[in-house]
Amino acid sequence: MSAPKPSAGRSLLVASAALLSLSLTAPAALAAPTPSTGPSATPPASMSSVGGARLGQPGTQVDLAAGVPVLPKDITARSWIVSDAESGEVLAAHNAHWRLPPASTLKMLFADTVLPRFPKSTPHRVVPTDLAGMGAGSSLVGIKEGQTYTVHDLWLGVFLRSGNDAVHVLSAMNGGVEQTVKDMQSHADDLQALDTHVVSPDGYDAAGQVSSAYDLSLFARSGLQKKDFREYCSTVRAAFPGETTKNAKGKSVRESFEIQNTNRLLSGDTDVPVYQGIAGVKNGNTTNAGATFTGVAERGGKVLLVTVMNPEKKEHNKVYKETAKLFDWGFQAAGKVAPVGELVPPKGAVDSGAQPGASASASASGADSGKGAGSTPVAAASADGSSGVGVALGIAGGALVLLLGAAFLVNRRWPLPDLVRRRTRP
Repeated sequence: MSAPKPSAGRSLLVASAALLSLSLTAPAALAAPTPSTGPSATPPASMSSVGGARLGQPGTQVDLAAGVPVLPKDITARSWIVSDAESGEVLAAHNAHWRLPPASTLKMLFADTVLPRFPKSTPHRVVPTDLAGMGAGSSLVGIKEGQTYTVHDLWLGVFLRSGNDAVHVLSAMNGGVEQTVKDMQSHADDLQALDTHVVSPDGYDAAGQVSSAYDLSLFARSGLQKKDFREYCSTVRAAFPGETTKNAKGKSVRESFEIQNTNRLLSGDTDVPVYQGIAGVKNGNTTNAGATFTGVAERGGKVLLVTVMNPEKKEHNKVYKETAKLFDWGFQAAGKVAPVGELVPPKGAVDSGAQPGASASASASGADSGKGAGSTPVAAASADGSSGVGVALGIAGGALVLLLGAAFLVNRRWPLPDLVRRRTRP
């Protein structure tokens, strides 16, 4: 049975939500103990209790009362979590705080930290040092030295192709890899993502670099407050600038090539259909991490986040198949199952004690700006909401605003921006 439609009061609450500004320049880094290079075969007997004591217990945590559908039996992931993106309620989890290598899902934290710092139209000419230090076998979008790219181009490379080259260029613009890692760690601390220890900005395997299904869900939830983040993570395909060459007449020309999102629930594959209601977020795959994925989807007025880390079965697209099954369960269970924990708000939100209706200012992140030429987002803002194709993440008829004073809509919830009608997939 579909979840009930949101009431007028709930819609009003969501539409009027004040959004949190990020403490992007905080100097303190998270003092997390350095874990071992690789994960153990079994979760620790005791893990973090952030979000509730049950989330710190090993094994599956769910309240299967009368009327609650049973969980799918063939989920093999080491860790996973299903949560309500708006209320923050955790519907079910399995080893939610197990600290595991995150792979490129860590790019959600990178984007949430760095994206607001540069307007999307900002150009940058790539120099050799920008691309130094990338790990062997890194995923690349194809950035070339001596070529100029806009920040918009670079973020498309990060989200669609998981390009470590794009991450390193943006990190260079942000003061370098070391500074960016410090900024990411500080932001993780502010989000209360205490399982996360950042070593590289791109999620490439590194000794001691870990996160958790719980923390990755926090990163996605925070990032989805930003219009640009939502645009990039929901874009299926886009034109990306190539190299500048000379044509037959000796004139300099620059061709482009198409890139497609590697999130298979968004773009589809031979054995994975596009998931109904999907609107992002980020996938990853490395030797140490295996396959990881965080997704957000909407059905029947409910917006759910699912994070899956390292399925034991190494079948093709297994991480997406398990995510889809957990989404299906979550949409069936929403409104019937008692939560086993919660996604906590950022520290600044807890400390500010701000009241609803606080004034907000437009962010300098380019959240007001439209999508760039050549990109095709799945979820986009719509003023009239009349397309009727389904509902996805976005803002109804207005610009995203971030609250500079770190105000936070209380009432024990952190709503996403208002929901809008979804445009037809290209």
